[in-house]
Amino acid sequence: MATKGNSGDYRTRRSSFPIFIIFGLCCFFYLLGAWQKSGFGKGDKIAHEITRKADCSVISNLNIETHHGVVVRNSNDLKSEEKLFPPCDDGYIDFTPCHDETRLMNFPQDKMDIRERHCPRDNEKLHCLIPAPKGYVTPFPWPTSRDYVPFANVPQESLTVEKAVRNWIKYEGNVFRFPGEGPQFSHGVDAYIDQMASVIPIGNGIVRTALDTGCGAASLGAYLFKKNVITLSFSPKDSHEAELQFAQERGVPAFINDLVTIKLPFPSRSFDMAHCSHCLIPWTQNHGKYMMEIDRVLRPGGYWVLSGPPINWKVKYRMWQRPKEELEEEQKKIEEIAKLLCWQKKYEKGDMAVWRKRINKYDCQERESHVTMCESTSVDDIWYKKMEACVTPYPKTSDGDVVAGGELQPFPQRLNAIPPRISSGSLHGISSASFEEDSKLWIKHLNAYKRVNKIIGTGRYHSIMDMNAGLGSFAAALESPKSWVMNVIPTIANKDTLGVIYERGLIGIYHDWCEAFSTYPRTYDLIHAHGLFSLYKDKCSYEDILLEMDRILRPEGTVIIRDHEIEVIKVKKIVSGMKWNTKMVDHEDGPLIPEKILFVVKQYWVAAGENNSPSS
Repeated sequence: MATKGNSGDYRTRRSSFPIFIIFGLCCFFYLLGAWQKSGFGKGDKIAHEITRKADCSVISNLNIETHHGVVVRNSNDLKSEEKLFPPCDDGYIDFTPCHDETRLMNFPQDKMDIRERHCPRDNEKLHCLIPAPKGYVTPFPWPTSRDYVPFANVPQESLTVEKAVRNWIKYEGNVFRFPGEGPQFSHGVDAYIDQMASVIPIGNGIVRTALDTGCGAASLGAYLFKKNVITLSFSPKDSHEAELQFAQERGVPAFINDLVTIKLPFPSRSFDMAHCSHCLIPWTQNHGKYMMEIDRVLRPGGYWVLSGPPINWKVKYRMWQRPKEELEEEQKKIEEIAKLLCWQKKYEKGDMAVWRKRINKYDCQERESHVTMCESTSVDDIWYKKMEACVTPYPKTSDGDVVAGGELQPFPQRLNAIPPRISSGSLHGISSASFEEDSKLWIKHLNAYKRVNKIIGTGRYHSIMDMNAGLGSFAAALESPKSWVMNVIPTIANKDTLGVIYERGLIGIYHDWCEAFSTYPRTYDLIHAHGLFSLYKDKCSYEDILLEMDRILRPEGTVIIRDHEIEVIKVKKIVSGMKWNTKMVDHEDGPLIPEKILFVVKQYWVAAGENNSPSS
């Protein structure tokens, strides 16, 4: 698209077109709403509210696709012909590129790292659109989605037989129902949480962020939402039971991962609590490095909950069909490693045991003489880095009563309080004043988004991703019991701010957007990308990033891309062949600001029900 360099001509055209611009914007959302309301989408049709509630008078300053004499360095990016992206073969409906079992068969099977991420090379990547299953419907709104998943969305017929005796899932009519029970929660998830809460301060905002390892269908995280605890759950990809896929379809924060050789994708001191129930992680192997990794991501004063084997082995060893001597030795080793980590055992009753990490090193004076300490400069250098059998040192403190790294306020106060990583000056270049200014700015941006899309914040978008989250202020502005945000910090970001995000009581993850995200298709209702394409313009293909966004976005989901005008135009050119309905608008402060916003709604379409070739 050509740019304009003559300011006089620009002023003339600007004065001539405001009525047509407003009219055009209204027409766009009218047609978009009519398409979504038509029933073709088979969704919940709430997206029609964009049209019904749109007040064109409040967005009259948004002059559509107005340019500012910006020089296009590579005009070929804008002149290239539109490329239409075909549907992928129906066999790719649940495709997870970096966890593809077929591709992994080419790797040596005797190595543990076969269970880690193995992403396709550029010449192996798909250049087609992942279809939804035939009959796919918009998931139930939260909290109904916690308990019910449409069968058509995860058509795992084998589960009706395999899990018939394990009361974690029921097949009823055209839905799967999750009763909140199962082998981990014999008396129900609520009773299990109440047992934890008798020891751990759950429900008063002190414990806000939790990590659930080997989570299965993530029922713990689903029910902890009621206590205002946000839980990030992970589990290996299981092609037979699809438990993690159910977690994501239920609207619970979760990603594909296995605790094997690579560090967890979080900074140190992230979580208030970590949890394992029947998670099958061999905690005592490899010199205790898995427990050491949990120690790294636990904040000082945080809790570790272990239930199931080997806890309560004296009573359960026959049920678990394991020798009692083996289970006794396993628990003994766990206790020894916890002591080396200087964790304090707070509770053991029935199948549950709870330890608490000390608040600083003063209660652990002898620890350094018994364990290998990690280099303090490497504890947050984690992307594709191997776990080591070393213990992460505490940040320095002045005395034994001070929480290492800074004490956090209860949630929700901590959401807008100055995070300790900023107030201490440890995050170079970000001050308390700039943090507060960033928070105010994203409240303003979000209000502008809502003037265009009125259903933001209503609960229609429950599972949300921010692909370049910065200080987490977009998520903070959106904070609501109706939704959650996965805050992603790109590994090539100028500043590592993920620790700040966790100190605000939010969750997030490190990721490199030149690769696929560790999730099943159709995970997110809304994806936000601020400055992402400017960040990656010299790193990898925009096309690959956009196809990955399409893969993880639900049908009739929304994308908001906020970036420099030239990058937005390039993106808009690519997505014109991706079954996306788009509209580009000016910055809320007016057309003279070079930053533009692209609003997207992904069209509803599903697999053809037959194996169509991607080239057909």
